[in-house]
Amino acid sequence: MKTYKKTLVFIATLIITNITPNKISAQELSGSINISGAFALYPITVKWAEEFKKTHPKVKIDIQAGGAGKGITDVLSKVTDIGLVSRDLNDAEYKKKAFAIAVTKDAVIPTISAASPYKAVLYKRGIKKEALNNIFITGKYKTWNALGFKNTAAIHVYTRSDAAGAAETWAHYFGKKQEDLQGVAVFGDPGLAEAVKRDPSGLGFNNIVYIYDTKTNKPTNGLVPVPIDLNNNGKLDPDENFYNDIDQLIAAIVAGKYPSPPARDLYFVTNGKPNNPIVKAFLKFILTDGQKYVTEAGYIKLSKDKLKKELDKVK
Repeated sequence: MKTYKKTLVFIATLIITNITPNKISAQELSGSINISGAFALYPITVKWAEEFKKTHPKVKIDIQAGGAGKGITDVLSKVTDIGLVSRDLNDAEYKKKAFAIAVTKDAVIPTISAASPYKAVLYKRGIKKEALNNIFITGKYKTWNALGFKNTAAIHVYTRSDAAGAAETWAHYFGKKQEDLQGVAVFGDPGLAEAVKRDPSGLGFNNIVYIYDTKTNKPTNGLVPVPIDLNNNGKLDPDENFYNDIDQLIAAIVAGKYPSPPARDLYFVTNGKPNNPIVKAFLKFILTDGQKYVTEAGYIKLSKDKLKKELDKVK
């Protein structure tokens, strides 16, 4: 009888103070999450962490960018709770208990400086996949006249120095691996973007969020995407010209117009199936309420079926 009365008092207290058991749980959730990895996922992860902490103020989330290679190494060695990985995992990583949860999608895009003298022509005819292969993989095309320009200036090719999901994905577009990419190696997405921006003869590749300003939706910071001539007809047709703003590009990726790869899923990776309640709560938030921030941050939402599938992994 006493237990019954205590229960009634507890319920009454909840009603009077307008507190639900869920809200109490949210307030009681405390601890820390350590995260490292892909530059591609860093901006949206920061946003997710900020929003998650609004309802879980006692949770501390430390996030460090350093490349997908660092992310997978750190999480498998248990240095971090979550690794940010911007490429598909391999069999060896799965054997080491890597547990991948897709959280969003983006794409790797070839880039040139906004000051490039070749920009206007490239936006009329695009660049063929074969030509990109001969620049980034075989090294056969070393000067801009190899692309039909009346200029013998060298093509300054840039790639990533760190073990990067963007580089691995870009190489995979040509059926190769990151080690096969030609060019001057630069650390990180921001570093690669800056190198290309400063070199009118440069050619590189970047993740979407390092090319476009998510406030204006336009290419920014002196860097612009290079349109790919997808049907190889020597001109950029209207349905291939979707680089003007981030919304057009995302729509093209969702519609499958932009190839995959270089479009790809982005992953949060844990060491084995996550059982830490704080990590599980964060992952569940990302795959549900957290999805409302994906588009505005310059990323692409996963389908409802895919989100449900990934959410089932966390339960």
